[in-house]
Amino acid sequence: MRPLQLKATQKFFCTVSRVVSCLLCTGIFMQAVEAVAAAKVKVGAANVPHGVAPPKLVLVVVIDGLPQEQLLKNYDLFTASGFRRLMDHGAWFRDAHQGHAFTVTAVGHAAVLSGAYPYQHGIIGNDWRDRDGKYMYCVQDDRYKYLDGSPTLEEDGTSPRNLKVSTVGDELKYASNNLSRVFAVSGKDRGAILLAGKTGTAYMYMSNSGTFSSSTYYMQQHPDWVTRFFEKKPQDKYFKKVWEPLLPAKAYERSVPDGQAYSTSFKKLSTRFGMQYGVAMDAPNPVYYGQLLAGPFGDEMTADFSKALIDNENLGRNPAGVTDILGVSFSSHDYINHNFGPESMQSQDHLIRLDRTLADLFTHAENRAGKGNVLIVLTADHGFMNVPEYSEARQFDAGRIDYKELNEAANNVLEGRFAIPKLIKQSMTGGVTLDYAAAETKGISREALEQAAMRAIQAFPGINYVYTRSQLEAGNMPATRIGTLVTRAWNRQEAIDLVVIPKPFYFFQSKNSRTIACSHGTPYSYDTNVPLLISGDKWIQSGRYTQPAEVVDIAPTLSVILNTRPPSAAEGRVLTEALKLH
Repeated sequence: MRPLQLKATQKFFCTVSRVVSCLLCTGIFMQAVEAVAAAKVKVGAANVPHGVAPPKLVLVVVIDGLPQEQLLKNYDLFTASGFRRLMDHGAWFRDAHQGHAFTVTAVGHAAVLSGAYPYQHGIIGNDWRDRDGKYMYCVQDDRYKYLDGSPTLEEDGTSPRNLKVSTVGDELKYASNNLSRVFAVSGKDRGAILLAGKTGTAYMYMSNSGTFSSSTYYMQQHPDWVTRFFEKKPQDKYFKKVWEPLLPAKAYERSVPDGQAYSTSFKKLSTRFGMQYGVAMDAPNPVYYGQLLAGPFGDEMTADFSKALIDNENLGRNPAGVTDILGVSFSSHDYINHNFGPESMQSQDHLIRLDRTLADLFTHAENRAGKGNVLIVLTADHGFMNVPEYSEARQFDAGRIDYKELNEAANNVLEGRFAIPKLIKQSMTGGVTLDYAAAETKGISREALEQAAMRAIQAFPGINYVYTRSQLEAGNMPATRIGTLVTRAWNRQEAIDLVVIPKPFYFFQSKNSRTIACSHGTPYSYDTNVPLLISGDKWIQSGRYTQPAEVVDIAPTLSVILNTRPPSAAEGRVLTEALKLH
């Protein structure tokens, strides 16, 4: 090339370089890239089943501890853009249930995007013990550490190691060759980790610092935006803030007033409104950060971090033109219902405040991904029973069962018959384990021990049903709803030998540790009947549906919309009646 030509060429490329650099600085270039990607999606819609492109963002919201009845009870107090956005303009399944017996947080979260029951997905409780008594937390994995500098104990939640199946997010990433982005955020580690699946990224609330952190299972260090987000300590803005009712007093006449004698205090918080966060503290500390989960401010922080994640990870604007997923689990309602009961004024006010928080999150997600590009799913991991004292006042047989007293009484009966002490070894979610080896040394068969233990436990006040390992292994369960839910919940590789179901309105609680007012965990409708709402005009036919539905139906339904294979152990049905099949 001649010198003059070379000089002209160099000048041309230098000019181009400056222009591109300028465009990059102003953001115009990235907007152009996103526009091209969007155009590709639009053109590609003709090449997907039914000619309708999948959503750009799937927002999966799980409300921890929200029974369906609380949405019905407070419908008129919600805004048009929160719960009622989905209830009025989405598909609302009124007869939706968690389809397993032991309705606790981890089991319910595992069901949402796996479409599987515990007997397959392996998460049989929030925690459990093996036959040797070794404790296992559902998402513990001591190979990994938290990234925010918080101490990581052996039993802390850091990975989905115990989840034995794939999720919708895992299958979406497989179908897109990892171009799709999958994230989950929660106030509880198990809420985030089990929604994120094996290949997504989880962020969980750290109650010692008020930050959200991931673990080394997902990455070696946080992206810069996470560090920047917490530089100004947004978690401290609630210090000394007071929780008072949001609406006029008349709105709360449908609930039990605050200050009930059975209400329990969470980390020194008051049991009455006017509760101050950080009371009697000079500065924010781990107790204050822990308190935030038991009130509306914990959910506000979860939503704020989720919005920052949407912005900084560009969710819903994937340059490859594929779908992103964000799971957000709001944990505070569970703590509030445990402390005060779902019939309480605190629970009602929290739900009203959460409605406003959700409205803001929904609007933010749609503004980011574009109107009509977001599919929203909302459900709950479990419902809630009423406080026993409240149920008793309504003339129901209700109460608490102390597992220690139950085991001692049953062991005394068994020792009197077989002359062997402590044949019931330990209790855990759903039942107890038996000392088969000790019985066999006296020539006592497994079946004989199970039958004797079953009768001894059933004789204890508050117990309704007991099912044995032999029954479950042989598939010899009663053809009832409870029999089906127990079968789905029991995982033969894990330790439970006798499944123990309390009577309605009873739950297990130690008399020496009255830290909660009420609980959940049974196969009764107050624990299983949860919201199932799906919204997205391009894909969902709005309406109120009375057909029976389960939370496990969410995963196969999303798989149809996203044009992916269903998760590996999904057993739910596609909610065809709510789909717009073009």
